[in-house]
Amino acid sequence: MYSKRVLFVKLFLLLILVSCHNNYFKIPIKFSKVDINHVLIDSTLNIRALEIQDSVVYNATSSGDIYSFNINQPDLIKVESYKSEMDSILSPNFRSLAIVNEDIFSITIGNPALLFKNGEVVYREVNKNVFYDSMDFWNAKEGLVVGDFMDGCISVLITRNGGDNWEKLDCSNFDNPLKEEGFFAASDTNISIVDNKVWVASGGINSRVYYSEDKGKNWEIINTPIIQGESTKGIFSIDFYDKKNGFAIGGDYTKPLENISNKIITNDGGKTWKTVADNQSPGYRSCVQYFPNSNGKSLVTVGFNGIDISNDGGYSWNHISDEGYYTLRFLDDCTAYAAGSGKISKLHFK
Repeated sequence: MYSKRVLFVKLFLLLILVSCHNNYFKIPIKFSKVDINHVLIDSTLNIRALEIQDSVVYNATSSGDIYSFNINQPDLIKVESYKSEMDSILSPNFRSLAIVNEDIFSITIGNPALLFKNGEVVYREVNKNVFYDSMDFWNAKEGLVVGDFMDGCISVLITRNGGDNWEKLDCSNFDNPLKEEGFFAASDTNISIVDNKVWVASGGINSRVYYSEDKGKNWEIINTPIIQGESTKGIFSIDFYDKKNGFAIGGDYTKPLENISNKIITNDGGKTWKTVADNQSPGYRSCVQYFPNSNGKSLVTVGFNGIDISNDGGYSWNHISDEGYYTLRFLDDCTAYAAGSGKISKLHFK
């Protein structure tokens, strides 16, 4: 009887140690499978920006709507339409989204660029070349939006007052601007923030990393070895686990099976990058994210032709699903929500 009790206790402690929901012991888990439950299936949906805040999942659509639901009541989906604010736009399209406390930010791609805070336009830019791709915030007051090359350099908007006002950075802030450099509006994940630092990954003919360690006041531009040279190639997504360790992925979305020089890694805060996992799947992917509390060892990447996982920091990968998504965000250590063409889903990794 005593030995059975001891065995039971040992098994119970083992379950605690490996539970991805456990808050007391943070033992990294190796993931190999995923369970997928669809929250919403709708063939009209096209979602490339997703955020989670206080158990609420927000999704920005290409048709000017913000879908949101509480994870405890996923069938009660709220839809806020911004179409009435954008009657002059032929095809309202959101590719960027940020949630800061109770505030919801989104910006349209194309001309005119309209940046919304809680449904009200707080920034407007009219130019035939304007195209904003993604946004993120350092804190409740300070954030940025990045967009493609126009009028001499990339476009970067900065707010210092909680998103009420936005200022466009002058081109003098950037050394060596390259014509036609831009960003991919594929998943709202070509910006990564850790504390005051930010890394922004450009793509296309030139694919570089813009780095600032002081919340966008000063910038350094770093070359990368990722595949580039054409408008369809480059970095599509970047994520940093901490101040030193980061990963970026992309490729050529017109040739999604090509898997050479489409995955790069840094261990020195983005100062230098090297390619990894060449001639290994995955090929093109639009979003990469580190698993929380994984010591920077576990990553997941999604694209329109599947889901892949790495348990060794990105040096090798396993394809675990053919389900296609554009973007993904984690709720906890092993649960994420993903969205893409026609669907929003809950993903549980194990």
